[in-house]
Amino acid sequence: MTYKHIFFVTCLSLAFVLACSGTTYAAQVDDPFYVRQTYLQQIGMNQAWEAAKGNSSLTIAIVDTGVDLEHPDLKPNLVPGINLINPKEPPMDDNGHGTNVAGIIAAVGNNDRGIAGMLWNARIMPIKALEADGSGGETKLGEGIRYAVDHGAKIVVLSLGLNKYSAYMSDIVRYAEERNVLLVAATGNEGNRVKYPAAYPTVLAVGGVSPNGEVDRKSNTGPEVDVVAPWDVFTTGLGGTYEPKDGTSMAAPQVAAAAALVWSQHPEMKPYQIRQWIRQTAQDLGPKGWDPAAGYGLLRVDRLLTEPYRSDMYEPNDRKDQAAALSISKKVSASFTGGTDSDWFYIEAPYDGTVNLTFDMDSRYGVNVQHTDVTGVLASKSVRGGQTVSFPVSKGRGFYRLQLSDRNLTEEIPYQLTTSFDIYRDPYEDNDLQYKAYVLPSRSLTIKGTFHQNEDVDWFEFPVPHSGSLRIQLSTDTARMDPVLLVQKQGEKSITIDKADDGGTEVYYLPEVFPGSYYIRISNVKEYVNPVVGEYTLSIEYDAKLNDPNEPNNRSYQATTVSLETPYTGLLDKPDDIDWFQFRIAEESLVQIRLSDIPASVTIYMELYDGSMKMMAGSMNNASTPIQELSGRFVPGSYYLKLKSNKTFTNQMYQLQVNAKPLTGGYVDIRGHWAQNAITGLTAKQVVDGYGDYTFQPNRAITRAEVTAVLARAFQLAREGTSVFSDLPATHWAYSYIAKAYEAGMIDGYPDRTFAPDQPVTRMEMTAMLARSMNMIGKFRGLSPFVDVDERYWGNGILKQMKAEGLISGYADGTFRPDQQATRAEFIQLLYDVLNR
Repeated sequence: MTYKHIFFVTCLSLAFVLACSGTTYAAQVDDPFYVRQTYLQQIGMNQAWEAAKGNSSLTIAIVDTGVDLEHPDLKPNLVPGINLINPKEPPMDDNGHGTNVAGIIAAVGNNDRGIAGMLWNARIMPIKALEADGSGGETKLGEGIRYAVDHGAKIVVLSLGLNKYSAYMSDIVRYAEERNVLLVAATGNEGNRVKYPAAYPTVLAVGGVSPNGEVDRKSNTGPEVDVVAPWDVFTTGLGGTYEPKDGTSMAAPQVAAAAALVWSQHPEMKPYQIRQWIRQTAQDLGPKGWDPAAGYGLLRVDRLLTEPYRSDMYEPNDRKDQAAALSISKKVSASFTGGTDSDWFYIEAPYDGTVNLTFDMDSRYGVNVQHTDVTGVLASKSVRGGQTVSFPVSKGRGFYRLQLSDRNLTEEIPYQLTTSFDIYRDPYEDNDLQYKAYVLPSRSLTIKGTFHQNEDVDWFEFPVPHSGSLRIQLSTDTARMDPVLLVQKQGEKSITIDKADDGGTEVYYLPEVFPGSYYIRISNVKEYVNPVVGEYTLSIEYDAKLNDPNEPNNRSYQATTVSLETPYTGLLDKPDDIDWFQFRIAEESLVQIRLSDIPASVTIYMELYDGSMKMMAGSMNNASTPIQELSGRFVPGSYYLKLKSNKTFTNQMYQLQVNAKPLTGGYVDIRGHWAQNAITGLTAKQVVDGYGDYTFQPNRAITRAEVTAVLARAFQLAREGTSVFSDLPATHWAYSYIAKAYEAGMIDGYPDRTFAPDQPVTRMEMTAMLARSMNMIGKFRGLSPFVDVDERYWGNGILKQMKAEGLISGYADGTFRPDQQATRAEFIQLLYDVLNR
């Protein structure tokens, strides 16, 4: 194992870093240095000690540098441990870090000496797994955890970390979880990604918060953070001393001590319940609910010991607009109150990729999972207890609706949910071997790639057509990568560049390159073989003498003819150089003219002319922006582009591309759609409209506000109204439509006086709103017209009447699917049919 891939106790180390943290006051105790323990007040220890002051019935193991076994403020609370570095010696601390951690948890309280630990009486098992300089390997760490589990520890504190995922450590963590042992770990202090073992799903990951209540800028953040605790503490030191310390290493033991206190009152609780209880009672610091900086918030021991445990802390989350935030990498617990209970969550995907949901519950029960985003339902899948269901996702927020498959269940069904995320396979794959190298264009560029699979390696070929120079830079957005750069000219010896540490940047400069192929290999260091959720960025600056392939095109009559959807490159390499291009549009279209790869510090002036050479528009880029665009609605005809710049350039080609999307009824996305006629017909009557980008988005879910606005326009509601709904401010875009429709008796809200304007409507709600607009009250005789609509269904009468009058139809299988979200196209088609019957 190389030096930079071992872990350390010091707060400023490079890799497996032991963190540090804390700040607060407590109750009236006689320990003389208690006044310096201000972090205790921050987490509510004063009130907590009124409920519990210690726990001598369980053992807390500290896997660290050992503990000062003779420290008078710790000795009464120590039990035998082990020295894994030197098994013949006791686990005596020769660094100080482990003693710092131990004091926070279990310095004897109210003994007229030193400080007060959060537990005045406790059982602390010191396990020395780190060297005197605070360094160590994952083997000893794993041995330490396993020893603690096998020798009766209930809680294991791990104030250390490594950027590397390890299958070995993952198995150790699972071993502890299966034996009902709670692992608590520090997130790390580099202002980067959460370190392992804190990053494993069942480990309680603790970040650090400053005395001002803000997450410390050096506290590692990310999807694995559970809670934060004070960063600055005053604690025990070597030789019977006391000292201030800081970091997440000092935050983690506070959470471990809090867990021990609540376990003293509820010894029957399982580790997953303790984790959830700590999350539930944390003090929110940022956005409502979980967030990647503070997790669920600041540890509050007073709340933990006084507030009741809830089997589902995320309720109420029965609707999409009540969805609770979830991390992409954690294990949480919740419950269904019955078959009709829906649990809505949302997950912010940091990249394109795959979200995996694993259900830990009784295998007799099934769960239906519906994945949606702002456009509507993307996928629906079923899963049973013990199984995993996966959804491809785009970067950004996705919603997940969970509901028991058996809607008739009435008892509460608890479940645990483990989330995980697989990053996307980059577009340059399969390029793991040199002969499969992805060929890059011969120009300066920047691309992003991923290590999406085990031992992923990416090869690129960069053809150099002209002599010049190359500067290659490789960077990453995560410390879980330590990227290695290899460069080789075809037929020559390669050179490997690996000077930076985890998350660092590698740079290689070739002052002189000659025509030929240069191969570039991107890999992670050999110790980091697992897939990584993160991207690397490869930047190549190629400085060469280039020739413009379009010359001569300095006059309009010499204009280069451009084919649509095809890139063209060029140079403006002389002071008086002008480049002319022409293109033709055959039918009314949305046209986008995109000029990119403009060299740094260069401004290009782009002018657009029609066929009669009348200027239509112009644009220019900021000198720091390499892109500019012109776009709009173009009628059929010929057009010309004129390009000139503020300075010449010869070492980088600009790129010009003209794209055209034919318009149908003013939209680019409805041609050939089954609802095309209805959409164009109602658009012409100004009943419906699309979006600013000339799209209609027919398959997007339609909201209550959108349905109401369309109905108000369709039925030409003239009178004004005033909203009576508590969630509809006057600034909402559909306020007047909703007010008019309500005044006209066409719509209504919910019993709690809300309207939920941005909530998608179901097919039944859509049908009912339209029926109400036409004063249809429903038909109550006859059988249900659809096989999936029960006679007792609330909207069955409306469906009977609408079906009888030929206004609605179901699917080919005889179903109507009333609870499925309605799309914009479905509603517009239904309204069109009603207006034209």
